[in-house]
Amino acid sequence: MHSAVLLIEFGSIILALGLLGRAAARIRLSPIPLYLLAGLAFGEGGLLPLGASEEFVATGAEIGVILLLLMLGLEYTASDLVSNLRAHYPAGLVDCALNALPGAAAALLLGWGPVAAVVLAGVTWISSSGVIAKVLGDLGRVGNRETPVILSVLVLEDLAMAVYLPIVTALVAGAGLAAGSVTLAVALGAAGLVLFVAVRYGRVISRFVSSDDPEKLLLVVLGLTILVAGLAQQLQVSAAVGAFLVGIALSGEVAEGAHALLSPLRDLFAAVFFVFFGLHTDPASIPPVLLPALALAVVTAATKIATGYWAARRAGLSVKGRWRAGGALVARGEFSIVIAGLAVTAGIEPSLGPLATAYVLLLVVLGPLTARWTEPLAALVTSRLRGRTGTGGTPASAASGEGREQQAVPDSSR
Repeated sequence: MHSAVLLIEFGSIILALGLLGRAAARIRLSPIPLYLLAGLAFGEGGLLPLGASEEFVATGAEIGVILLLLMLGLEYTASDLVSNLRAHYPAGLVDCALNALPGAAAALLLGWGPVAAVVLAGVTWISSSGVIAKVLGDLGRVGNRETPVILSVLVLEDLAMAVYLPIVTALVAGAGLAAGSVTLAVALGAAGLVLFVAVRYGRVISRFVSSDDPEKLLLVVLGLTILVAGLAQQLQVSAAVGAFLVGIALSGEVAEGAHALLSPLRDLFAAVFFVFFGLHTDPASIPPVLLPALALAVVTAATKIATGYWAARRAGLSVKGRWRAGGALVARGEFSIVIAGLAVTAGIEPSLGPLATAYVLLLVVLGPLTARWTEPLAALVTSRLRGRTGTGGTPASAASGEGREQQAVPDSSR
């Protein structure tokens, strides 16, 4: 009877996620907020609380995090990461300063303590690579001149995750300074070793994993990833970091084939992960933190826009490209939830999970809107300010100037 209830509950969750994904695609919205809302509905205090399948969902959620980071690692080669780090590290430092500090300050102002401050700093810092990539594709901006700047910021954030996640893991586990230092040293050593091996022997590793049979390739890559993730977690390093490093080590045709095979699995288990996070959030706990979440969302949306603007300006792009780069970086999503999930599982601060849920829901919806409208709104405000401060300008001349500015968009956007 227990197994039958488990199958019914889990099947209902998967079916509901499929229908929500369809609905999100029709309205051209990321499905992440709908998945989170589904978790709130199925969790304790929700409309249809789960019982038998919660442990099974927890295992699926852990696999979802591993696959998210693996797929992220497959997007980059070790040489790409090294070159990005050398060329764009100032943008990464500005990104960290502008977007992590508001989260840390908010946690301290709310009286949550230093550990929660470090966690919330990560929640507000890391943009959603998945949502941003989809938005750029939907807007037809993949070939724009500002897109490499956006991607460089995202790559630096992903690299920072390899250092940040072990720190958070040690902190939420209550490890002391000595144990935390050892954990960080192990993580940095593992990351450095994997990067070195990937640069020097990446082709050898890819040939070892490679197979013309999709079934064997899937089993080897998936088995290797989960094995390394488990070993990493055994060493008190985040399993997600282990999966990320496996993705970096694979390159060429193997990475492309694995990406194609694992994408459906990633989407399935990532959706389960968002549901699982929602399960641990009581819907009644969100209204008390909604105002702080809204304030934090407004502040960090502005700081992300400033980050993109600064990075694009440093790259020598036009003003329009700078605003587009800033607006595209606003969305938070999967990694903010991954970071918050570590603290929620460890029971660091009861209100952190609800605040992170509300924060992500706000910015995952606002992100596509800022990507589309930041540059036009900035141009409109600038033109009006010029009209007010100009000497002898008439409304007609201002309008004609605005028209010329709009005509210049296609030339400056590529």
